[in-house]
Amino acid sequence: MAAMENRSRTELDALLPEIRRSPATDGPIELIVRRPEVSGREELDEAELDVLEGLVGDCWRSRGSSRTPDGTANPGMQLTLMNARVAAAVAGDRDRWSLAGDQVYVDLDLSHTNLPIGTRLVLGSALIEVTDQPHTGCAKFTQRFGLDAMRFVNSPEGRELRLRGMNTRVISPGRVRVGEKVRAVPSA
Repeated sequence: MAAMENRSRTELDALLPEIRRSPATDGPIELIVRRPEVSGREELDEAELDVLEGLVGDCWRSRGSSRTPDGTANPGMQLTLMNARVAAAVAGDRDRWSLAGDQVYVDLDLSHTNLPIGTRLVLGSALIEVTDQPHTGCAKFTQRFGLDAMRFVNSPEGRELRLRGMNTRVISPGRVRVGEKVRAVPSA
């Protein structure tokens, strides 16, 4: 992966208007990443989403979670989506996006206002649901993209916009492909 100098907070803040232009509906899937082990990354053209496994072949389930009492995988953190414009802002070159650690990168407004907790989204033939689990930058994110990137995504505005991404769970299994559109399912 190509090396890049981390962007300053001023540079990241200057990219915010472009990030805010992300479509509210029907945004394309730009990248799918499977993590076969904690630091491993495989970019995929398509993937299978499963109710129990999340993204099939990903280490989400076997890795477990510090957010559950028994250390098992947190079902509210089964699948993570990140805004592709944010990934480009913090990571630069597309070949560095997967370092963020998310599984699906979409050109879509992920803000709480646009996609409140409980919103269901169609990804390919699968259905996922936005959960209440926050997705924040961690030590690895800081190491890879810098302290300014961490502060940018975790700022009050960054949290509202879900610049670090959002956690979801799989409701109905199916296949998802790069280039397909993500769309919210209207509330009943």
